[in-house]
Amino acid sequence: MTERDEIMSNNNEKISRQTYLALLAAALLSFTGILTETSMNVTFPELTKVFNVTLDTVQWITTGYLLMVTIVMATTAFLLKKFKSQTIHLVAALAFVIGDVMCALSPDFPILMSGRLIQAIATGLSTPLMFHIIFNKIPAGRIGSMTGLAGMVISLAPALGPTYGGTISSTMSWRMIFWLILPIIVISWYLGSHYIRIDPAGTGGFDVISLIFLAATLFSMVFAVSRAGKYAILSSEVLVPFVIGLIALAVFIYSDTHGHTQLLDIRILKWLTTSLSAFTYFVLQFVNIGVSFLIPVYCQYVLHSSPFIAGLVLLPGSLVGAAVSPYAGQLADMKGYALPIILGLSSMTLGGLIFFGIQAVLTAWTVLLIYTFLRFGFNMGFSNTISNAMLNVPRKYTADVNSLFSMIQQFAGSIGVGIVAAVMAISQNNGAGSLAARSFIGGKYDFLLATLLSAAALVAAIINFRIQKHLKLNIEESHSA
Repeated sequence: MTERDEIMSNNNEKISRQTYLALLAAALLSFTGILTETSMNVTFPELTKVFNVTLDTVQWITTGYLLMVTIVMATTAFLLKKFKSQTIHLVAALAFVIGDVMCALSPDFPILMSGRLIQAIATGLSTPLMFHIIFNKIPAGRIGSMTGLAGMVISLAPALGPTYGGTISSTMSWRMIFWLILPIIVISWYLGSHYIRIDPAGTGGFDVISLIFLAATLFSMVFAVSRAGKYAILSSEVLVPFVIGLIALAVFIYSDTHGHTQLLDIRILKWLTTSLSAFTYFVLQFVNIGVSFLIPVYCQYVLHSSPFIAGLVLLPGSLVGAAVSPYAGQLADMKGYALPIILGLSSMTLGGLIFFGIQAVLTAWTVLLIYTFLRFGFNMGFSNTISNAMLNVPRKYTADVNSLFSMIQQFAGSIGVGIVAAVMAISQNNGAGSLAARSFIGGKYDFLLATLLSAAALVAAIINFRIQKHLKLNIEESHSA
């Protein structure tokens, strides 16, 4: 059988009904968890008044959530090997319900924050579980298409969040944001208990030390970024947690690579193609979540839009992204991963540049159109990046790639929101003129940051695929010899 025949055979292999329903169970829980990441963004101005806290404090509802998700995802390489996938899904569903009810009933900000952190456990488990089902149950020739559908879930939810949150908070109460999503979790629990069936592969012990220092790294880095909104970047309030984060990172790397057990095998980053894919994946989600946070805030502070309109401007982009993501996966299956990823990053770079270049004449309508174009680029590249990375490592490392990239995805969102909020807060707190004028300056720097990062990721992707092409040619030459 030729390579082409093998690919066509894999593409035509039937996927069972049980697999589809198992994926739906994980996808519903993942979608709902990610939806709540950004659904509260449009309520930030209201929550600062309700709980008497500042914007850079209330943004921890999103930043802290993403940070906890990141930490939990770091454990999934171990958990998916050690426990039944059905059990992991059940724990995730219960965690979401408990956290959701706490948020809906929260009398003060600390309770709301605690509920968000418990909810984050659910998302931290369900998103890697969704990819775990794909990489274990889907034929290789159809992985691009199925990860495209998974990417649709991951990318559609944060964009729909502000629209959902803005609509509910404008017509009812922000607390209803949490009550209305509970039925989805019940459906997910039912499907998961009946159709998720992947046995553990078995593994060694759990590296608690590495987890502690990884958590310290992530928290210190994000905390340093959040402090930058109040204090000078070179002040001790910012530098001390940043240095602590670097020290914790060094200890984590040493512990994870020299201990008898591993949290996840970060040695997969020794392959340059994996490292470049990881950087690309980080930037894609950084810009996606960062801009999804920025636009509703910018529309309210600068364009004086209502929370409903501020959230609504993201809806067309999210719908376009939902349509593009499966097509992007199919395109990768047929033409290779280079085309959709490079096209996507080029579109994101151009979209960020347009935001920056015409900022002075932006309206709600132009924001809607440019964001839709940017979302097209994001969805072309996002799920294809993890698929490409997965197919370029030995199969025994797939759980580690899944865990690492899921962790990168969430950390990128967490740090992205933190940096974008810090830049906006610095401008609002230290600039001159009206609040709208100061927010305009903050938005200018945020748009520029998104553009530069997208351009850097584009360069990384081009280098990555040149390396992959070179490696493939070497393999073909060795086989022919």
